Amino acid sequence: MVGGGIIGLSLARELRKRELSVLVVERVEPGREASHAAAGMLADCGDEIPLPLRPLACASARMYPEFVRELEDEAGTHVDLRSQGTILLGAKSAPESSTEALSKKGLSELEPSLVPAGFPAYLLPERSVDPRALVLAALRACKHRGVDTSSGDPVTSVDLSDGVVTGVSTTKTSFHTALVVNCAGAWAGQFPPYRFPTRPVKGQMLAVVPPSREMVRHVVRAPEVYLVPRTDGRLLIGATVEEAGYDKRTDSRTIHRMRRAAIKLVPALAEAHILEDWAGLRPGTPDHLPILGPTRTPGYFVATGHFRDGILLTPVTAQIMAQVVCRETPWYDLTAFSPHRFG
Repeated sequence: MVGGGIIGLSLARELRKRELSVLVVERVEPGREASHAAAGMLADCGDEIPLPLRPLACASARMYPEFVRELEDEAGTHVDLRSQGTILLGAKSAPESSTEALSKKGLSELEPSLVPAGFPAYLLPERSVDPRALVLAALRACKHRGVDTSSGDPVTSVDLSDGVVTGVSTTKTSFHTALVVNCAGAWAGQFPPYRFPTRPVKGQMLAVVPPSREMVRHVVRAPEVYLVPRTDGRLLIGATVEEAGYDKRTDSRTIHRMRRAAIKLVPALAEAHILEDWAGLRPGTPDHLPILGPTRTPGYFVATGHFRDGILLTPVTAQIMAQVVCRETPWYDLTAFSPHRFG
């Protein structure tokens, strides 16, 4: 397994459940890239998700409670899965999914501190999760099941002999295997034999500590910014979408712009203490769809390019890709996401 983000770890665990020996090779510490930086909105109800992806997104969202329960049991840690729902502000039209239009009074009852500035408001039946807690649980669950890991040593190639996979090489060593799954996110196209068209799409975020713990209870998605509360009292504010290459630096002007946008929505956040800010690199693709399935090289598979939906799509990706790797018939047709579509 090349890549130790939440996709790679969850697929590794799923393959161990099928009694395969699994090694996760990660260029940095597992879970420290896009997964660590994500907000954790399980946003399957809005219209932002590309149409071909919606059935998978909805299926994955339904899988989340059981997925989290299993991880918590195996890892012995808590994953902060919240089911309070999402308040969507400023949508041009009502989302197609099951939603509730909110009156001004109804919105005030749900979020008394929120000032929606005249935006139409809808309540969406979405969940959210803490990605850092999720990754930690997935990593511990993998160790519990006997998944091995190797970190701090980037993969430089997938090795072939007579057109068949024989292993992977890193900057320091080689590993021999007949099966390789590329889950390297924004780095998935950085080593041969295939240059998958993934690219890093930067997102900057910050976390604050509001004056009161329950100041914001729901995820709030507005045109300029979104707010994601955590059960421990933190509130995440995000996020930008920037074509900035592999630059993960934050920009103080951008961070303060997002903070000001959050204060416009919830004026009491002017008193909030900034806890941290950060940037992550989402794996984008030319058509905004993930790359899932077997390559033309026997033994070589790919699961990457999830862009902004990596956390949301984790359970379903792990399940379906495990079926593909193990030569089972997947319950969903992955043709729209095939790596072959790029030629």
